[in-house]
Amino acid sequence: MSATETEYQHPLMKAYWAQLDTGFKPIGDVFEDVMAEALAILSREGIDAYLEAARVIGKLGRGVEPMLAFMEEWPSAAKAIGEETLPEVMALIQRMQKSPNGKAIAPFLETLAPVARKLHSQRQMGHYLNIALDFMERTTGSIHGHHTTFPSPGLPDFFAQAPFLLGQVSLSGLRNWVDYGVANYRSHPERQKDYFSLQSADSRAVLQRERHGTLFMDVERKLDLYLRGLWRVTEQLVPYSTAFDEIRQPVPYYDKLGMRIPDVYDDAGAITGLDRYRATLAHMVGHRRWTEALIADNWSPFQRMAVEFFEDCRIETLLSREYPGLKRVFLALHPKPVEGACDEETTSCLRYRMAMLSRALLDPAHGYADADLLEYVRRFNELMAEGTSNTADIATLALSYVTRTRRQSDQLAKVHFADTVVDYRDDNRQMWRFIEESDDEEMFEKEKKRTDSEEIKGLPPRHYPEWDYRSQTYRPDWASVYEALHPKGNPADIDKLLLKHGALAKRLKRILDLLKPQDKVRIRYQEEGSELDLDVALRSLIDFKGGATPDPRINMSHRTDGRDISVMLLLDLSESLNEKAAGSDQTILELSQEAVSLLAWAVEQLGDPFAIAGFHSNTRHDVRYLHVKGYGERWGDDAKARLAAMQAGWSTRMGAAMRHAAHYLEARPADKKLMLILTDGQPSDVDVQDEQLLIEDTRQAVKELDQKGIFTYCISLDPKADEYVSTIFGRQYTVIDNIQRLPERLPELFMALTK
Repeated sequence: MSATETEYQHPLMKAYWAQLDTGFKPIGDVFEDVMAEALAILSREGIDAYLEAARVIGKLGRGVEPMLAFMEEWPSAAKAIGEETLPEVMALIQRMQKSPNGKAIAPFLETLAPVARKLHSQRQMGHYLNIALDFMERTTGSIHGHHTTFPSPGLPDFFAQAPFLLGQVSLSGLRNWVDYGVANYRSHPERQKDYFSLQSADSRAVLQRERHGTLFMDVERKLDLYLRGLWRVTEQLVPYSTAFDEIRQPVPYYDKLGMRIPDVYDDAGAITGLDRYRATLAHMVGHRRWTEALIADNWSPFQRMAVEFFEDCRIETLLSREYPGLKRVFLALHPKPVEGACDEETTSCLRYRMAMLSRALLDPAHGYADADLLEYVRRFNELMAEGTSNTADIATLALSYVTRTRRQSDQLAKVHFADTVVDYRDDNRQMWRFIEESDDEEMFEKEKKRTDSEEIKGLPPRHYPEWDYRSQTYRPDWASVYEALHPKGNPADIDKLLLKHGALAKRLKRILDLLKPQDKVRIRYQEEGSELDLDVALRSLIDFKGGATPDPRINMSHRTDGRDISVMLLLDLSESLNEKAAGSDQTILELSQEAVSLLAWAVEQLGDPFAIAGFHSNTRHDVRYLHVKGYGERWGDDAKARLAAMQAGWSTRMGAAMRHAAHYLEARPADKKLMLILTDGQPSDVDVQDEQLLIEDTRQAVKELDQKGIFTYCISLDPKADEYVSTIFGRQYTVIDNIQRLPERLPELFMALTK
């Protein structure tokens, strides 16, 4: 029915309705309910301001939704941040109404209460409103040069996502996230909507960068050293995001491709995020070391759960014996369920009982009184005291526990989850093997035939940022680099190329002999040294006999006069290398193979450690980095076989490849680190329309490498390279116009650079 003034019997409610002055039926339907909440929360002055604000919003001409949202949301928002904030809220609404952004008023008001509960104070809400206002003013009317027609495309989506965003980042992080989106997509309405609705990859990546807590990317090196130093394990660490899966959070796990861990860990009380990472990795290392896979086909889910809990406790007991300090971390992170907290008449308490038992198995001071629990704690401790426990023994104990404690209520749909999740433990997928295919098999890794493109990807990707010259900011984790060993061909093909250039090799050999370092150089005239310098000693003796003051510097020592250079040769393997070289019946790829073969032979003669790798790309999601020769590998048949099998295809995302090559070169213990890039064209890729974008990114990569002490030098085979190569490399480049001379020029350039 329609709400009218005469329908409210209470005079005060009738007066409030008259003050509201609206004819919207949906408002009348909820008026008494919202007023009851408002009267319980707001002061008398706050009620008057509340009704006046609602009346103003109802007269904006935006329909009933903004008014209804305000009346429902404001009382609880005022409870969180104070009713004094209302003028600031109304000021933003008025600004949106006077601009083309009136449609954003409803989403702003619909999320007002959850945002207020995240912010907790009037001051924080003021900062949030300022961020929204600045966002609106910077993106309104700026599309394609228009100034008064277009609303901000991303503003409604921003308001809709605001509660989630504030659960992930601080207000300063939110401002940085907004600034990135505005700077990059101010003139792209659809891409702006994707960004502020968290649909685009860079939106999620920038949000990840701004999140609080201990970020994996900041402690990756420490964790790698932790695994190597304490556990003698070398393993690929692969982060996964916890920011975008609210319903079912992913959990750590490991498989043959590496250890999967969260991309961020918040502190948990006195336990830092770094220690949470260490606990997670230690637990997985323990499973790798001591857990044996069991056949799971004939076991019920309840039985498997019990075995997993018991085995987790066995592993952590063994870990704590090796490093006792871990026990404190495990106990601090392990929940402690309250005894008697689960109602077995209405709720399945299986997880609850297992979590309580798990706590008791680790904590001698658990304080629980359940007879069955105490019995199995005793039996577990006896088994562990024998020192020969294994997974099969623990499984037998777990099955006995299930048989003893099974309840009819365990089958109920309602499950007690409070204080049952041990979030530093992995999902135990490697603990089970399946003989028969089943629905559960989807959870585990299956052997399958891979396509060629999948096979060559090898390891999980490494993610690198990419420089956006328009906004002067990095796009974090933008390019995905997959690395693998290059497939092998016939090494005899490379030997034939070396024979073909035998005369050139002889000429190079004479130059190499001059560059080759001497093993020892004598340092004479030393007061202290490794041996006596006879010539000087005799002169000093003669001086002494003749009455003159003898020279005391009668010793000499030796030092190694060696070259301390590490070299990375990075080869562009893009599609254009398949073209015929000008004036030749050979392709650019074939000439490059000849040149690289001669260069590798020359560097091997000098004894400099060097590596060879090729790269090409198929969008930012698939940059391939192919190892041809590693630093610890000699120039032999294996490396020649990979070089012989080189093929060209796809595009040239050079910046990402250079950053990945620097990852290896930077770790070399050398005084001079040289990266040679052999390419036949400018950086480009199929997903980039602005050709300047990847040129500027590669230029930024050169700057990054220079800061790391890596000298970059480009050998370009593109006759038009002068148009862009100096922009990227400054003066550190050579353009070889006559590609047929490449086999001769490449070794000569190397020797000139390292003389």
